[in-house]
This record gives sequence, C-alpha cells and structure tokens, in this order.
Amino acid sequence: MATNIIKMKEKTRECGRMHSCQMCEVSETCKLDHDAHSKWLVNKRMSDIKYKIIVGSNKGGVGKSTVTVNLAFALERMGFKVGLADADLHGPNIPKMLGIESVRLRGVEDGIAPHTMPTGMKVASLGLMIEDPNEPIVWRDAVKYEFLIELLGNMSWGKLDFLVIDLPPGTGNEQITIMDFIPNMDGAVVVSTPQDVALLDARKMVSFVRERNIPILGVVENMSGLICPHCSGEINVFRKGGGSDIAGELGVPFIGNIPLDGEITMCSDKGTPIVQSQPDSIPAKAFMGVAEKCAGSLGIQRA
Repeated sequence: MATNIIKMKEKTRECGRMHSCQMCEVSETCKLDHDAHSKWLVNKRMSDIKYKIIVGSNKGGVGKSTVTVNLAFALERMGFKVGLADADLHGPNIPKMLGIESVRLRGVEDGIAPHTMPTGMKVASLGLMIEDPNEPIVWRDAVKYEFLIELLGNMSWGKLDFLVIDLPPGTGNEQITIMDFIPNMDGAVVVSTPQDVALLDARKMVSFVRERNIPILGVVENMSGLICPHCSGEINVFRKGGGSDIAGELGVPFIGNIPLDGEITMCSDKGTPIVQSQPDSIPAKAFMGVAEKCAGSLGIQRA
C-alpha cells in the first residue's frame, strides 16, 4: 500500500498540472498514470475547502436539489464562503433554480472557473456547460466518471468554507465515484418526504453512507405539512413525522422539517431561492435551522 502511494506521488509530481488529463494537450502521448493524477488533482482542490458535504436521497422527487440550494444559501447567510457543485448529471437543475441558465463556464489558466453569484457563492453544473438544456444526457458510466473529475478537480474552486454537493438520486456510480475521490467527506444530509415509500429509500441512503464511513449530519423531512394560506393552520398532506421517526430508529440526528409551501417552488422557478428572496418566511427560517444544525454537528457556529 505504502509503495503504491509513493509511486503515485512520484508520477503526479512529474506532471503537477492543475487541470485534468482530459484538458491536457499532451494527454494522448503522456505515459504517466492518468488515474493517479486525477486523484492528486481532486485532493489538491479539496485541500483548499474546509468542509465537504453531500446532499442525497435514494429516491427522486423528494426535493433534494431544493434543499441543497437553500442549504447552501443558508450557510452563506451565516457568513461562510460556499461553493455549490451540481453532480446530478441527468437532471442538472441547479442553474434553473439560481436563474443562471444562460451562463456558460469558461476555461482559465488552472482549469475551469465556476460561476460566481452576486453574493459570492461559486457554482458549477453540467447545465452551465451544455448548449441545449433540452438535450438529454445519454452517457455511460465511463463518461460520467470523467465529468465528475472535471467537476471536483478541474474547477478552480479556490479557498472555501463549504462545498455542498448535490447528488443524483440513488446509490450508484456517481455517488461511489465522488466518495472515492473525496474519502475525507465531512458529512451527509439525507433528504426524505414523510411517506413510507420515501422513508424506505431514506433507510437505504443512510446505510449506504454509513458503509462509506461518512458522518451523517442528519435527516431532513421535506414537504412536511402544508401551512394553509387562508387560516395559517397546518394540513398534513403527506402526513408528518416520518423523518424524525426514521432518524430515531437509525440513531442519526433529525435536523429539520421543511414545510410544503408553494412559495418555495415559485422562488425556485424564478431563480431566487427562498432563503435569499424571503429570508423572514417560515420555509427560509426552517432552512436556516437545518444549516445551523449542520454547522453545529461539525463543531462550528456562524462565521
């Protein structure tokens, strides 16, 4: 094992280029270990970021990307420097939720520059690199692997307090690749809705993350109760409490209920996350609570 590490260091030291092999003009003739260089490159980028967090769920449609975006903005409101990486290759919706669909990332001397939001947040997504947002992404795992190296290692993230990574649904190739390339991941947030079928998948995600030895920051129950716009009473459309029950059953923290609120959807569709556009609203305060508990689990408070 030690010999392999020494060899990897020797091979990558001979190159030392801060961009991936895919963007290198001598890639076809280079005799160095490309995989070793990729791991070196990702490690180099991630060493400038204090905390790396993944947000995932084994099931689609639970509002994972919505939670990811608002969590990132909530952490930024707490005073942290935040990056947001969209690893959902088949449904890269982060650009739509941030109102930056027309933005295209550009190459810089040391790789690719993520887009910088007016607030200072840095964002990278496949949706910012393809010309036609209606074009389906039909990629085999080998191509996905190469793009994830671009996302993690070729992006010039710079120094950040947090990198929040939006995972695709499931426990497949993309998730395994990201966890392999960032073995010192600081934590995972598992998103579910209150229904039993979603909670069943939440159990699988918790088990998957545990098997990879990643700390679980907590379970978030999304779409948890509807606040009536007329009487302000609460309506349990999908019932409520399943997230806290599953967290207790599995011995992991429960870090918040996010209400089923039409304003969250409308804000996302307009490209202005509710934490940013309506900071005093009930949903925004719920997202802030989630962010504060995530930071607390990592032993930090507001910046």
